[in-house]
Amino acid sequence: MSLKFLLPTVFFCAVATGSLAGNLQPREGWVVLETTKTYSQLIDDVKTASKSNSMGIVTQAGPTKAAANRGITIPGNRVIGIFNNDFAVRVLATSTAAMIEAPIRLYVTEETDGHATLSYKVPSHVFSPYFSEGGIELVTLASELDQKFSTIAQQSVE
Repeated sequence: MSLKFLLPTVFFCAVATGSLAGNLQPREGWVVLETTKTYSQLIDDVKTASKSNSMGIVTQAGPTKAAANRGITIPGNRVIGIFNNDFAVRVLATSTAAMIEAPIRLYVTEETDGHATLSYKVPSHVFSPYFSEGGIELVTLASELDQKFSTIAQQSVE
């Protein structure tokens, strides 16, 4: 089938199922946690939980405010990258290429009902393409990060 016919079909299916926007769906390597918290509260709680678990807020980005400045209203949407120097040095000791995946990102999205969802890719999933290069040390480090991110996520949504 040519791309000319495939794209309208995909678009129609997405519109028909309502999947162009809305709640994130679970997918391989992701954790998706719906909450009863507001978008702003969940962002604050992610920052607090990250810091209390010795992880730094490295990056933050989202289109919500920029869209509002253009007169466009969209649901809250923020990506928060967290990491720390200890993990960075340890990743680099196993695989220079793997460091491109840092910081690991937490994704806060506002739902139509006013509640927020916290999502993230599991660190072992993110780093898995580098396991053959980084060896057991990178596998172990990714497992440690899995536990740390699970703790941060649980503290954030409680």
